[in-house]
Amino acid sequence: MKIYIGFDDTDSLDCEYGTGKVARWFSSKLPEGCRVWGVVRQQLLVDDAIPYTSHNSSACLIIEASRNGSLLHELVDRAAAHIERHAAGGSDPGVCVAAEGSPGFSGLMEFGLACTRRVVTQEDALRACPGIHLSGHGGSNGGIIGAAAAVGLTAAGWYGRFIEFGLLRQLPTEVRVDELEEHGIRIMTMERDALVPKPADRVLTQNWVRPRLLGGQPVLPVVQQAPGLWETMGGRRGRKNGGHPSSGT
Repeated sequence: MKIYIGFDDTDSLDCEYGTGKVARWFSSKLPEGCRVWGVVRQQLLVDDAIPYTSHNSSACLIIEASRNGSLLHELVDRAAAHIERHAAGGSDPGVCVAAEGSPGFSGLMEFGLACTRRVVTQEDALRACPGIHLSGHGGSNGGIIGAAAAVGLTAAGWYGRFIEFGLLRQLPTEVRVDELEEHGIRIMTMERDALVPKPADRVLTQNWVRPRLLGGQPVLPVVQQAPGLWETMGGRRGRKNGGHPSSGT
C-alpha cells in the first residue's frame, strides 16, 4: 500500500530550513512496517496574491506500507506532531495524509493541478479532500492548501522533482548510466534526436541529482556534452525571499 504525506508552510523568512527538509526529516519518524520510497518537491503557482517564503513549493513523502489496520491514523498523529515540533514561528503549517485509492483521490489530483494554475482557497482544499486527512497546525492554517496539492500532484505521477530517493544524495560527481539505473533512476535525454544513453556512458551530476517524477518513476533529464558523456539539467539555486513574509502557498 502506498501512502502520501504532504507538508507545507513550515518555514519563515528567518528560518534556516524549508519545508522540503522538514519532510525529509520525517523519514526517521515512521512506524514499523513503513519505509520512504521517495520525497518529492512540488512547485505551486507564484502570484502576488499568494503568501510564500521563497519559491512557493510544498513536499510529499511517498510511503510504502506493509500493513494496514490503524497505520494511517498512526501516521497522521506522527506527522502532526512532527510538523508542530519543527514548524517555524509565524508559519501556517498544514498536513495531508492519504492512502492510494482513497475516496476522492481523483479530485485531489485535479486540485493539485489547480494550485499550479490559479489562486485557490482553504475552502477549496477542504472540498477536495473528502475522506482524506487534511489539517492545519498553526497561524492561519494556510498550509493545508499546499499540503493537499503536494499529495494530489505526486499521486498523479507526472509532476515534481525528487529531493530524496535511495542514495541520490551520495552519488559522485561522475556516474555511469547503468549505475544510476541500478539505483532505480531512469535516464531521459533532452536532445533533439532523442538519443539513448548507453549503459557505460558517463553522467556529470554537478553534485546535484534531482530526478523528475514522470510516469510514477524517478527520471533524470540529461543533455549530451560529448560522445559517451552526458550532464544533468538544472542545478542548485539559492534560497530567495518573495511574496509576503510568511510561507503559505
